[in-house]
This record gives sequence, C-alpha cells and structure tokens, in this order.
Amino acid sequence: MAMDGNESANLADEAPGYTGLLRYARRLWSYLRLTPFDTSTPEGRSRERYRRVAWTSLAGVATNGVRVGTTLISVPLTVSYLGKERFGLWMTISSVITLLSFADLGMGNGLLNAISAAHGRDDRDAARRYVSGAFFMLSGMALGIGALFAIFHPITPWPRVFNVTSLLAMKEAGPAMAVFFACFAVGLPLGVARSVQVGYQEGFANHLWAMLGALLGLGGLLVAIRLRAGLPWLVLAMSGGPVLALFLNSVVVFGWTHTALLPRWQAFDWESTSGIFGTGVLFLVLQILTLIGSSSDNLIIAHALGPSAVAGYAVVFKLFSVTLIAQHFTSPLWPAFGEAMVRKDHAWAHRALNRALVFSLAVGVAFAVPLMVLGKWIIAIWVSPDMAPSTSLLIGFAFWVMVVNYGGVMSTFLNSGPLLGRQIGFFSAATAAALLLKFILVRSCNVSGVIWATVIGFGVFYVVPSMKLAYGALRAVEVRAASADNG
Repeated sequence: MAMDGNESANLADEAPGYTGLLRYARRLWSYLRLTPFDTSTPEGRSRERYRRVAWTSLAGVATNGVRVGTTLISVPLTVSYLGKERFGLWMTISSVITLLSFADLGMGNGLLNAISAAHGRDDRDAARRYVSGAFFMLSGMALGIGALFAIFHPITPWPRVFNVTSLLAMKEAGPAMAVFFACFAVGLPLGVARSVQVGYQEGFANHLWAMLGALLGLGGLLVAIRLRAGLPWLVLAMSGGPVLALFLNSVVVFGWTHTALLPRWQAFDWESTSGIFGTGVLFLVLQILTLIGSSSDNLIIAHALGPSAVAGYAVVFKLFSVTLIAQHFTSPLWPAFGEAMVRKDHAWAHRALNRALVFSLAVGVAFAVPLMVLGKWIIAIWVSPDMAPSTSLLIGFAFWVMVVNYGGVMSTFLNSGPLLGRQIGFFSAATAAALLLKFILVRSCNVSGVIWATVIGFGVFYVVPSMKLAYGALRAVEVRAASADNG
C-alpha cells in the first residue's frame, strides 16, 4: 500500500527492529478504517484516496471470488439440466456480450473521467450535467438498439445462426436471444450509476452491488431449474440478476448518496454531453485495439499451425492469467489520478504512480517466475503430459505478465486525463507491430512466436513511449507549479 511522502519518511526512521515493523503494519492497517479521513488538507486527501483504493481493491477481489464460486456452482448444474447442445447455445448467446460491450461507444469511461475531474474541482453542477447527458444519450442508444433488434428479430433464422438441431433448442434460440438482449438494453443507461461511483472513488460500493447481482443471478437460476423452466427463463435469471442489482444501485445512488445528480432533462447540456462522447470515442478505439490484440492469437495459431496447436497455447494463457491479480489493486487508482491532477496534487500522483508500478511488477515477478520454472510440471498434472509447453513459451508468458502489469498501471494514469488521446497513437503502433510480428514469428518460432510478438511489439512501442509521456507530463506540471510558487 502506498503512502504519503511524510508518512514514508517517518516510517523509514522507525523501520529498524521488530517495533518499527509493528508500527509500519499498524499504519498500513489504518487505511482500512470505515470512517473517511479529513480531506481539507493535502495529507488528508492523500490518505482518503488510499483508503478508498484499499477498500475498492478488497471488494473487487471478493466480488471476483463470488463470481468464480457462482460459475463453479452454475456450470455443472446447467450442463446436466440443459444438455450439451442447449448449454452450448446459452454460452454462445452469452458470448455476444463481448460484441455488445462496444454499444455504449465508450461513454461509461468518458463519464468516469468527467466525474473524477468535476470531483477534483468540487463542481457538483458540472457533474449533474455530465450525468444527465450520459443517461439520456445511453437511454437513446438503448431504445435505438432495441428498435433495430425488434425489427430484425422476427426475420432472423436464429436456429441457423446458432447451428442448433434439436427441436427444443431450435424453439428456444429466438426467445432466449430476445431475453438476453432486453436485459442488456435495460442495463445500458443504468450503468451511469456505476460510473458515478467509480468517478467519486466509491468503487467498493459498485463491487458490492455487482456481488449482489451475481448472487441474485445464481438464486434465480436455482429457482428456474427447480421449476423445470426453459432456457429463456434461465437466461432471464442469470442476466436479470445483475440488471436488478444495477437498478437497486441506481436507486441508492440517485435517491440517497448522490441525490443532486439525479438525471433530469432540464440538466441536459449538449456541450457537456459532446465532451463525454468525444472522450468515449477515444476509449472505444482503445477497446477495439485491445480486442484485436487479445483475440488474434488463437486465430493466427489455428491458421498457421492448426486448431490442435491452439489448445496448448490456451492452457498456458489461462495458467498465467491467474498472475494478473495486481490489477485488482491498481485499477482503483484511475479516478484517484484524475481527481488528484485536477486538484494539482501532482506530487501525490507522481509518488502513487511510482509505487503502483513497483507493486505491480513485484507481484508479477513473484507469480510469473515460479510458473515459468514449474509450468511444465503443473500443466502435466493439471491437464495432461501431452500438453506440456515449451520453455520458450513459458518464458514468453513470464515477460508477457510483466508487460501487462506495467501497462495496467500506466493506463490508469494515462486514461484519467488529457493524455488519453496521445496514448492511442503509440498503443495503435504497438498493436500493429505485435500483429505483424505474430504472422512472422509463428512460422519461425512455432506457438511461442505469438506471445513473443506481443512482448516485443508492446515492449518497444508502448512501454518506453508511455513512460516518457507520463513522467514527462508530471515533470512539466511540477515545474510549472514550482515556478508559480516562486513567482
């Protein structure tokens, strides 16, 4: 856990000996208090940011644990209840959410940035305009998407689209897709409350509501199975639970914690809304580039080496993905960076960025190195001895973990303010370079060439430029602040 500069100096003096370690541990524990710190001073604001980051991180880990638990419970139940074909139909429908994640055109992240900046200025009027603009824009998008779906749904041959053959699966394909799409459309404007919470560094509350949504979905699924309901009802249970939690969250946010931000048509301001939309488009570009980079691996391997080669790569990918746990603790810094930079707490942002990078990379090394050394043995026991990966593939994924952990921290800073647009330039170059190298190296280096292409492409075109951009911007604002103070 990072700390303010004065706190670090004091702790350094106390560090020698057992007593110093105890005092250090107590200071870290103090951030997990329930009551907020006094934010009228820079030191108090620093402690409050870390307190919110700590609680958001812990809530995020707990929520992921609940989601994993609900998956472990729901999958065997639904497979045995639905059978392979209907379960496969459900999973295929659920995968559509990856494509629909672009439907908000990045406005959720744009609103997050706008709220964190308004928070830094203590400007509730601006926040109200941002929230109202985003809510009505997203509501319009939901209605438009819903209207298009209503037009094309009756004439779309859903059984052929999903390639199902049994009479029951053919009968349920269309209704199940309609239920899923309706839940998505309803949840689109309700996501505004989530952006408000994250923007005000209340991500812990958002995670708790997400946890409730997962539990409601599991409960609804169990009831549906008990009543011997069809697939559309199971889809409604699992998709409707999170939407219900989003609705309840919105009621609490706009009816209790942030009543002044309740969306009103009178507060709609096109200039504010267009600003959010413009930022959202930049985030949309980043999302598309990320999707291209992450989804191209299996396609390239399958095309060059055959589908059987994908399996070995996918197993190693899943194994090393477990090591990305550090991002649960660093991603809550995103709104904190935005608010701090607007308040001109540049020194805090500089220290927090340094410590987040050290923490994330240290966690990456701690997890990736053992997997690199023991990966063949683990996969041989976990899956099959025939799936044991090459040493080159394991080393490549260990470096991939470091690149991803570095990028996860750096993006929380660059995404939070005016540097977002400049980041897209070298992120695009990194994606293009990695994609080109994948086609080249997969031929000469086999499966491991794909992961090394990612490491090289992003190592050259993202790691170095992002570091120069972030620290150059911080040094510039710190110099200007020092000049203003001296002047």
